[in-house]
Amino acid sequence: MRTHYFMFLLVSFLFFSLFSLSHGAPVGICYGSVANNHPPASTIVSLLQSNAIQTVRIFNPHPEVLQSLSNSGINLMIGVPNEMLPSLATNSVEFSVQWLQSNIFNHFPATQIKYLTVGNEVFIKDPYNTQFVVPSISNLHKALQTLNLDQMIKISTPHATCVLANSFPPSNGTFNPEILPQMIPLLQYLQQNDSPFMVNVYPFFSYINNRKDIGLDYTLFNSQGVMLDNELYYDNLFDATLDSFVAAMDKVGFRGVRVVVAETGWPTAGGEAACPENARMYNGNIVRRALGDVGTPMRPGVGVEVFLFDMFDEDEKNGEEYEKHFGVFGLNGIKAYDVSFT
Repeated sequence: MRTHYFMFLLVSFLFFSLFSLSHGAPVGICYGSVANNHPPASTIVSLLQSNAIQTVRIFNPHPEVLQSLSNSGINLMIGVPNEMLPSLATNSVEFSVQWLQSNIFNHFPATQIKYLTVGNEVFIKDPYNTQFVVPSISNLHKALQTLNLDQMIKISTPHATCVLANSFPPSNGTFNPEILPQMIPLLQYLQQNDSPFMVNVYPFFSYINNRKDIGLDYTLFNSQGVMLDNELYYDNLFDATLDSFVAAMDKVGFRGVRVVVAETGWPTAGGEAACPENARMYNGNIVRRALGDVGTPMRPGVGVEVFLFDMFDEDEKNGEEYEKHFGVFGLNGIKAYDVSFT
């Protein structure tokens, strides 16, 4: 009898272990559209489904994209353009309801929407509109309440890492004091509504801009050494960056707000260290850590949902040449390098 009991415990342990491994943090992909050569939106559903990609981030609610993905079983993070924030913030809740209906719900079922992102990196790249972020979120939230969708669709806004005044070592993470008047009410909203704090994290940019202090191996999860910070060990820049945000939120009284990485990736061309092998190594490790619920040193075992950037190269992007070469897939739908989403 005892033998059967222990066998039962063993089988149960193995079952739940396998279940947890196969149900880690979600991994999605960004679908940028700053290009003139992308395949038609109608063709991407089969590409996403064949690669078991279940969540996609789009930066604007393009009707063609929404209609193509409608009823596909693929969930979306849908961006609200920065330029819409003043109107959403200063008009009535009914205005927000009408905007949602005409721009999103008339083209796409609400049941497939996971997140609304109000602007992108507004606090740093669009200072004028910073004042409108939280009022816009508030009005959109009330609009979702009116439509009985507020529990299903979570609202947030993605941040660049430079909203931090200090990020090294991670335990010293603090927000830029100039943005605290807007950051505090945002964090209050996120905490009260179980919405995530969203960040765009690019160790590649950190390496390119600071080769003197940041090693390539440290950005690629390939470091042989570790950094010790408050008895926690860091062997990669991705973890260190996320925990800098965790520490910054803790310092202003918002412990426990979950973090979602709304963008991360590595270019395949266009500059030093930008190559398919490094992209494969970086994104492969990002996916494995998410699916394995690895977490970070400050939050071990707490899986971090991530969105890889980008589905395709974007040939019309401004900036350095590598900005155009983040595509995981070629225009023919073939992967630029070997990375699995499962």
